[in-house]
Amino acid sequence: MTASSQSEAIPSFKLKLCLIFVTCLIGTSSGQLSTKFYDKKCPKALTTIRKAVEDAVRNESRMGASLLRLHFHDCFGCDASVLLDDKGNFTGEKNSFPNANSLRGFEVIDNIKSKLEAMCQGVVSCADILAVAARDSVVALGGQKWDIQLGRRDSTTASLADSNSDLPSPFLNLSGLTTAFAKKNFTTQEMVTLSGAHTIGQVSCTFFRTRIYNESDIDPTYAKQMQEQCPFEGGDENLSPLDFATPLKFDNAFYRNLVQQKGLIHSDQQLFAKNGSGPTNSQVNRYTRGMGNFKKDFADAMFKMSMLTPLTGSDGEIRQNCRVVNPPITLS
Repeated sequence: MTASSQSEAIPSFKLKLCLIFVTCLIGTSSGQLSTKFYDKKCPKALTTIRKAVEDAVRNESRMGASLLRLHFHDCFGCDASVLLDDKGNFTGEKNSFPNANSLRGFEVIDNIKSKLEAMCQGVVSCADILAVAARDSVVALGGQKWDIQLGRRDSTTASLADSNSDLPSPFLNLSGLTTAFAKKNFTTQEMVTLSGAHTIGQVSCTFFRTRIYNESDIDPTYAKQMQEQCPFEGGDENLSPLDFATPLKFDNAFYRNLVQQKGLIHSDQQLFAKNGSGPTNSQVNRYTRGMGNFKKDFADAMFKMSMLTPLTGSDGEIRQNCRVVNPPITLS
């Protein structure tokens, strides 16, 4: 190689190195989720979350459903925005119509976060805590485990408007449910599967009063029983289980209830038409016959939901406190 060719080759080699370095930087900033994200950064993170969830569910079985619902209400975003409190000029999502006086389990998340901050400060995001706690809650109540891609970061903003418009209402008809889930790229089949989360948990009288007094596709005896829990006037906050058969067990009884016309809220019963010809009837019937089918499909659908537009890389932040965004960094 001549001296001139050497002088030309050196800048070219440096340019390649520079391009490789820039590419690595881009890859680092964009971030990637991984099931092993905390293996080295905080190796006891998942064990800590699981134990805290198991303790909370053991103390109050209903908490399992509450933590699952928290993740669902966050995951039309999956960025822990649902955890942010209203503060000063900041308006969060806790007072939206689907969330106000309804979402619970925030103290459990706070407890988990404090444990993890003491163990690995500034490492585990609130969004990941929500995702793992929801999975562990389902497992604690008899459901199937699924893998969770980790490495989400936390939002520094929240949207009351999106919370009011994006989350499916308990008063929707089947077409409305299908549309609401389709906006998040879920199929009708996945919508039916995710609705099976209502095999656990409770709902206040406000959300099912109209159904038990006015709708015809409900078992008359069941309606009368529910009317004792939810009077025509008053008792708005009275709670009843969404699945009257096995309310504290994650199983397929929810679907058997629908076939018997014993879905408590309007949107649930929409999954199974009384005349037997509904477009989702066959899937409901299949789930009544096989618990294994439902468990696997639910795990797959939850995995997909947990991957809805997560923040990664340098987007967002790792909150020190799940209820508030981090204070601005001041340079001395």
